[in-house]
Amino acid sequence: MTKPNDGSKQQAPDVPMITGPLARGGRVQAVKPKNFKGTLRRLWFYLGTERKWLTIVFMFIAADSALTLAGPYLIGVAIDAMAAGQVNYSVLDVTMIVLISTYIADGGLTFLQSWVMAGLAQRVVKRLRQTMFAKLQKLPLAFFDGRSHGDIMSRLSNDIDNVSNSISQSTAQLMTGSIAIVGSLVMMLVLSPTLTLASLITVPLVFFLAKTITKRTSVLFKDQQAQLGKLNGHIEETISGLLVVKAFNRERKAIDEFNNVNGRLYEVGLKAQIWSGFLMPLLSVINNIGFSAVAIVGGVLAVKGHITVGVIASFLSYSRQFVRPLNDIANTYNVLQSGVAGAERAFEVLDEAEEVEDAPDAVELEKPIGHVTFQDVTFGYRPDMPILRQVSFEAPAGSSLALVGPTGAGKTTIVNLVTRFYDATSGTILIDGRDIKSYTRDSLRRSFGIVLQDTYLFSGTIKENIKYGKPDANDAEVVAAAKLANADAFISRLPKGYDTPLSENGGNLSQGQRQLLAIARVILADPSILILDEATSSIDTRTELHIQEALLSMMKGRTSFIIAHRLNTIRDADTIMVIDRGEIAEQGSHSTLMSQDGTYSRMFANQFKNIDSK
Repeated sequence: MTKPNDGSKQQAPDVPMITGPLARGGRVQAVKPKNFKGTLRRLWFYLGTERKWLTIVFMFIAADSALTLAGPYLIGVAIDAMAAGQVNYSVLDVTMIVLISTYIADGGLTFLQSWVMAGLAQRVVKRLRQTMFAKLQKLPLAFFDGRSHGDIMSRLSNDIDNVSNSISQSTAQLMTGSIAIVGSLVMMLVLSPTLTLASLITVPLVFFLAKTITKRTSVLFKDQQAQLGKLNGHIEETISGLLVVKAFNRERKAIDEFNNVNGRLYEVGLKAQIWSGFLMPLLSVINNIGFSAVAIVGGVLAVKGHITVGVIASFLSYSRQFVRPLNDIANTYNVLQSGVAGAERAFEVLDEAEEVEDAPDAVELEKPIGHVTFQDVTFGYRPDMPILRQVSFEAPAGSSLALVGPTGAGKTTIVNLVTRFYDATSGTILIDGRDIKSYTRDSLRRSFGIVLQDTYLFSGTIKENIKYGKPDANDAEVVAAAKLANADAFISRLPKGYDTPLSENGGNLSQGQRQLLAIARVILADPSILILDEATSSIDTRTELHIQEALLSMMKGRTSFIIAHRLNTIRDADTIMVIDRGEIAEQGSHSTLMSQDGTYSRMFANQFKNIDSK
């Protein structure tokens, strides 16, 4: 249950914000990854059982690298077999057969390692998504109240996709590059230490360039993911509230806000891509300098008879194999930066504190009778701004308790506390004489049936939505609940009846029809305690009369909390409690409160005065 009536809680900041000069057209003030090495280490340990497959991939890569290293050597042997105008056909034939076989085997091993790596990456990402989605179900409502839903969805989809790309591309590339660098260096030293020194002059330049660029891109990729989350949040919010946007003629404003957020993402993304794009062209320049140095020194050595032409050819190939992995690793680091940024945002959610666990000696709330007691309960969504102050009251089993008062007084907060969507800051809440914290949370919430002012229906059929709280209900029970909620009439008129599919949140039904289905859903669940939060606010007056009869029938023998602004709907409640500024201003039956000529009496008179004036 959310808190539509309590407006004092501020949203907590979550995603990194762009501030300062950007608003004035200046540079982006980006946020660096909090712990690059720590996140990378944690991602490694998260691989878990998949590390055995990484070992297999490493074996494939090692064998593949050995074959790759053999290629240039065989090419040099073939060239020397044709040197000085005398062709040694026996050596040449054997060398060519081995060389062709080497390249075929190399292709096969490359395919195998790619196949295994793709499966490994997808399994890891699948498990990470499952873990993160399961985590979301365990987080308290306060987490969602302070964050954009679009940003949360972006972490679950876009950020984890980046992790997948990072694992599938970066891991194999780093393994391959490391082996290729070491192997090529060894072969180069074997062929010619002098040429090796000539080729190594470019290595410091490569490392300096890579460090300079990746230091910049690590900042930009992190901020790019944050801005993408903000953009998704804006899209989700605008589409969900499109009716309100159109009703208030705010389309232009929505477009302007989208363009503003999209522009920030464009600016950050452009800089990230430009900086990462600098890497390969500059590395190519450095590589060409290295090849030129090898060619010049090799030519001098060949003229002096120190090495053969075949050795120079082999060395140039090894030099390329040595430098190319350096380039690939440097370029892969950009992909790795994006993946680590995504993993960091996913791990931030996984590190959030979950709902307080049940006490070790918690018991099941079985067959509750619904006697609810508040004893000096104080609560605030922010510690410095209490919503409820020393609230005490008692709702006997089977009684109906109506909560009335101005918006933000704390009415919805009371039902949020009794259901343990939030825990009281101080004081005690009892059900059937026991502290609700002594019950398991699952059994406690199973005893409640809730109808909210803002109804939510899930994609699926009407029947599936009514059965949401009782999946094992049969068709007869579903129909009976719908009839009691006065929903059967409109359902029967639909072409597919109870099997009619619903769009997201029942968009193909009217608001009143959605409310009727929500009431039928609670009726079918047959809870011990009812919570009706403006349950009839979206229903026409004629239908409301039928719903009131159904609700009164359903409320018999059940403890009921009723939040209502239309006071005529709660006249028959056993107790009416007026909440004002987090305290109980008045309580009693309708007749008692009317006779006191206090706050409730004035509220009632003003409401019906407004109605009469119309």
